[in-house]
Amino acid sequence: MHFDLIDLRLYLHILDTGNITAGAGRSHLSLAAASARIRAMEASLGIECLERGRRGVTPTPAGKALARHARLLLQQAEHLQLDLAEYANGVKGQVRLLCNTTALSEYLPELLADFLCEHPNLDIDLQELPSLRITQALRQGTADLGIVSDAVDTHGLQTLPFRDDPLVLITPQDHPFSAGSFVDSLQYDFVGLAPHSALTVYLEEQALHAGFRLQTRIRAEGFDGVIRMVARGAGLGIVPQAALERWPLERSVRAYPLQEAWARRKLQLCARSFEHLPGYAKALFDALALPLRKNP
Repeated sequence: MHFDLIDLRLYLHILDTGNITAGAGRSHLSLAAASARIRAMEASLGIECLERGRRGVTPTPAGKALARHARLLLQQAEHLQLDLAEYANGVKGQVRLLCNTTALSEYLPELLADFLCEHPNLDIDLQELPSLRITQALRQGTADLGIVSDAVDTHGLQTLPFRDDPLVLITPQDHPFSAGSFVDSLQYDFVGLAPHSALTVYLEEQALHAGFRLQTRIRAEGFDGVIRMVARGAGLGIVPQAALERWPLERSVRAYPLQEAWARRKLQLCARSFEHLPGYAKALFDALALPLRKNP
């Protein structure tokens, strides 16, 4: 077998994104280089690992087995690096932190920037995923820490409250909507986030559970874009209360706290075991948990 850890990381990135182009980008490789590596790996193994389709790629049964072993090999390689760290000054560690949309944009930027300044030998692999996929990754051991909504099942994981994260419906000042029900709002058009953002997936699932589809006229890049487009009359929007509070009060939107229980969500910091985190991940856990200990 002739392939290396770069090939295995690339392969897992492709599975995570469902797309060779996106996997190549996450691996900092060109599409041509990534495709050549995957073809060479399949040729070396004598099997096809990926099924190519119009909507992306999915693993074959053999490809799923390869993914399991790839994750174990990469974890072992990381543990090897950590075990040898005391013999090599300046070795860098990396924490894999998965979080939902709100945590990524509203609560983590300053916390993570301060952490990186205080720990020059540590890097953070920060990725946005829906909460359900985050809990799955933690149980499989493919991430160190996660920040998820309390709406998902965290059985088998340790959790710690992180932040309150209520969702708010916003409308233009002159819009006819006047109730706080998510279901009532679904008769109108929305301004949304990117289709694969964690919050978009969450809201579309809630609409489907209610027997409707979310009608999205346009997608904005971030909560600021959503608020600005709603203010100019493009449609309704749903944003975290924390994002709305950053905007001047004179912004021409009206805000309605959503009545549904799932919208009054709380964020949780979670891991398979806080006590058994690797040292570098324990350092990040302590940094994220410190404000909670100061303000129980």
